[in-house]
Amino acid sequence: MPPARATPVNSTAAALLGLLHTGPMTGGQLVAAAGEQFGTFFSVTRSQIYRELPALADAGLVRPGKQGPRGSQQYVITAAGKRSFKAWVAGGSGADTLRSPLVLRLLHAGSLTPKQRADLLGGSRAEYASRLEAARAAARTEPDPYRKAVADFTVAHTRAMLKLVDAIPAD
Repeated sequence: MPPARATPVNSTAAALLGLLHTGPMTGGQLVAAAGEQFGTFFSVTRSQIYRELPALADAGLVRPGKQGPRGSQQYVITAAGKRSFKAWVAGGSGADTLRSPLVLRLLHAGSLTPKQRADLLGGSRAEYASRLEAARAAARTEPDPYRKAVADFTVAHTRAMLKLVDAIPAD
């Protein structure tokens, strides 16, 4: 009998399957883990997660686990889910696309009033300065070489975003 084929999955599904490799999680736990593990470079919203979980279950890539408090439902990755995740990871080649609402706003910052532009730049600078501090701390303590490489990328990307914000004329 030939080996079972992997069901193709999108990036959001792959992100959830990757998180479930560490063990069963509820939707809320997946939201928290996604924000913690890759929120700075791959955003996944709560609504995307809760929309994706039933589709993954219907495809047999996850199954319901234990029922938690207040009706929360754990999900467990299946063997088919592991195959699909591995195929997704192995199948990637080529360049990404960047989707950044901030970069889009900065592209059009000339259409703002000086006060609006100053508010946008000030808030963005503060947010990215805070992110840079957290990213540096995470990179310093990461022992896994793959996660360390991503943590170092996060530091470099955050520095680049600060440089971009600083390059936009305030008035």
